[in-house]
Amino acid sequence: MSELDKETQERIEDPVSEQAEEETRLTPAEAVAQMRIKVPTRANRKLASLLERINEDEQVKGWWHVSNVNAVKRLEINDHSWVHIQIVANIALKLLRQLTKHHVEPAMVEDYGMNRDDAEIVVVLGALLHCIGMSVHREGHEDWSLFLAEPKMRELLDGLYDEPERTVVIVEVLGAITSHREDGKPLTLEAGIVRVADALDMAKGRSRIPFEHGRVSIHSLSAAAIDSVHIGDGESAPISIEIEMNNSSGVYQVDELLKAKLRGSGLEPYVEVVARIDTDAEKSLIPLYRLEL
Repeated sequence: MSELDKETQERIEDPVSEQAEEETRLTPAEAVAQMRIKVPTRANRKLASLLERINEDEQVKGWWHVSNVNAVKRLEINDHSWVHIQIVANIALKLLRQLTKHHVEPAMVEDYGMNRDDAEIVVVLGALLHCIGMSVHREGHEDWSLFLAEPKMRELLDGLYDEPERTVVIVEVLGAITSHREDGKPLTLEAGIVRVADALDMAKGRSRIPFEHGRVSIHSLSAAAIDSVHIGDGESAPISIEIEMNNSSGVYQVDELLKAKLRGSGLEPYVEVVARIDTDAEKSLIPLYRLEL
């Protein structure tokens, strides 16, 4: 499969931030009621059970809702709703499965003698909980995420793992959460995957809010220039990431932001990145820019 599952691909390519902004106007109960995370669980029964628990957990969904209110309504930055969580979880799982398909084994296998299904639990939980700390504050949100996630994971994983395996899974997820920060230093393949997956939610829909609120900068312009992200088999590496752009400013997202997340992630030997733009049909994003002094 050269792309993500159809539903997730559509979420990445569509202006999903419009939905994220609308959700900030709902009551908490209304917002939570429409949240349902979907990822392709395949034959991973633990992952299927975990998703059932997540989709019934109103506390986790409440964190996602407040995180998005803080991001979209109060700070006017990009989407941090459950839609972002859904995309990151699907991308993380896709990256992991691409690697294991090419016989690149995750830390859960190499370091603990556990299996690939356990690695899938780590990357999906890392994706689901990586920015719940935004519900507390943007500043240091990675640390707030750790604070909230640890007891919640003990609850979510109860009955799926016995000790000490449950603790191993939990601390590996915490490592992935803390490593997704700007200066994070992932120690495992799973942590690197969550870090890169978070960066790959870069399509234009996620940037619409700051752009439409008049925040014209290289960050908002370059994000608005990304049309879609495709993940598949590479020619010289297990993973190919193809980024379709409508404007050359999108190069900033690739060369500065994505590169920063890839460096030190542990995924560098396994990924090739190609950015494409139809220069004949390049879109003009702004008619005029005035420098504010």
